[in-house]
Amino acid sequence: MLYDIRLKLSYRYQGLVAGSRHQLRVAPRSIDGIQRVFSLSIDLDPWPAEQSAFTDFFGNAVTAFANRDPHDRLNVTMAARVEVTRPEPSLDVSADLAGLAADVAASHSLTPHSPHHFLHQGSYTPQTEEMTAYARECAEGGASVLALADRLCRRIRDEFHYDGTATTVTTTAAEAFAGKSGVCQDFSHVMIAALRGLGVPAGYVSGCLRTEPPEGEDRLEGADAMHAWVRVWCGRESGWQEFDPTNGIPASSDHITIGYGRDYGDVTPILGMLKTAGDQASRQAVDVIPVG
Repeated sequence: MLYDIRLKLSYRYQGLVAGSRHQLRVAPRSIDGIQRVFSLSIDLDPWPAEQSAFTDFFGNAVTAFANRDPHDRLNVTMAARVEVTRPEPSLDVSADLAGLAADVAASHSLTPHSPHHFLHQGSYTPQTEEMTAYARECAEGGASVLALADRLCRRIRDEFHYDGTATTVTTTAAEAFAGKSGVCQDFSHVMIAALRGLGVPAGYVSGCLRTEPPEGEDRLEGADAMHAWVRVWCGRESGWQEFDPTNGIPASSDHITIGYGRDYGDVTPILGMLKTAGDQASRQAVDVIPVG
């Protein structure tokens, strides 16, 4: 599927900003066999005094910039044409939990995709006995890791309530699990923490999701969404597989990947610091338009 993607991040500051420095992780990435980026542009307003680009440890494209002149706004516009061709699900040849542990132990790589980076708890994904037990129930009957991840993904969708007011950007997996509510970031963190409690390597994926308007209604500009889902290492034979616990499905060609990380902290869309006083307001708009 070929898409034109447009992402807008807008910030308004109550007081003038005397200076600022930011890092952006909003550019879709090319992924062999899954995703190809044909064109990409990032526009910044006001135009920065400094700008550079680099690739972080996990292979995400980062734009770094700084503003020195006083300003009362920041507008980021990313535009890209991306083709997504996720392969159809194949035969489940993934290991069970015991076999997975042996596969992890036999993996001596420390490259960005090594399972070892995705086993331990972080500030967003503290492990609790309750979450581990929740995941273990999905492994009953000697399920393969792929089947376990699929069951857990669907269970979170069925048993958690989507509520944009229930959590904040700093909410942990343990807090979201206790309230059984939140947004895609929270559901992904819960799934990651629960799987890691069983020794299953799991990571965070940031991206965009194509959405469909209600039947009979026109599609609204900016109505698509930035999204988050989960990648799970299912052993040496099956490798990394991706699941969307917000919707209870494997990731499809409607999921456009921007970044990989251990949790949200590794792929925050915009991160930085500024010199100012007073409140600020932000707005996000995303359009994912099929081409042809």
